[in-house]
Formats: sequence, structure tokens, C-alpha cells
Amino acid sequence: MPGTLWTDMDTLDKKFYKISEVAEILGIPASTLRFWESKFTVIKPRRNAGGTRFYTSSDMDKIRMIHFLVKEKGLKLEAAQEQLRSNPGGVSRRYAAITRLREIRDKLDNLLTSLNKMR
Repeated sequence: MPGTLWTDMDTLDKKFYKISEVAEILGIPASTLRFWESKFTVIKPRRNAGGTRFYTSSDMDKIRMIHFLVKEKGLKLEAAQEQLRSNPGGVSRRYAAITRLREIRDKLDNLLTSLNKMR
């Protein structure tokens, strides 16, 4: 998938993240990440000899899109898998657009709150 969908992660420049870091950054339980890894072929973290998972920023982008499809759009796992397989660019663009619109809404809400405090 071209580009990254990150907004708040641009300042982190680690190459790999452990599952606990990914869970904290994305706000998703580690158990959900492990389950999704078993169900979605697009999530392929590297593992060391001890079996510790190491996720890349690309893996994290894919997890965000899965979260969007499953938790926000309400798709079943199979339907989300099919969306990612058949139209990854479309899913990526929709996710990016919705994320950007939410950011704009939050900024407008903050501006409105600030303006109301000035009255």
C-alpha cells in the first residue's frame, strides 16, 4: 500500500515495534492483535528466534485499516479480509479520508470551544 496513513506516529522513527507497543499505540488489546494475525494474511510481523513479534509501520497501517473495517464499519472478519484482498487501495483511501475528516472535525470543535470561552 503506497504511503503511510499515520498522523500521530510521524515522530516515532523505530523500525520495529513489539506487540505491547503496537497494542498501546493503536489502543487495541494484544490478544486482538494475535487473533487478527491468525485471520488476516496481510498482517505478517517478523519474529525472532524466541518467537517475539516485531511489527513494522506498514503492519500497523494494515491493522488500523482492519480495525476500521471490523470495529467501525461493522464488517465480519471474512468480509473485511475480502475488502483488503480485492480493493486495498480503496480501503486505504477511505480510511485516510475518514481519519482526515475526523481530525478536521476535532480542530473545528476545539475552535468552537475556544470561541465560546471568549464570550
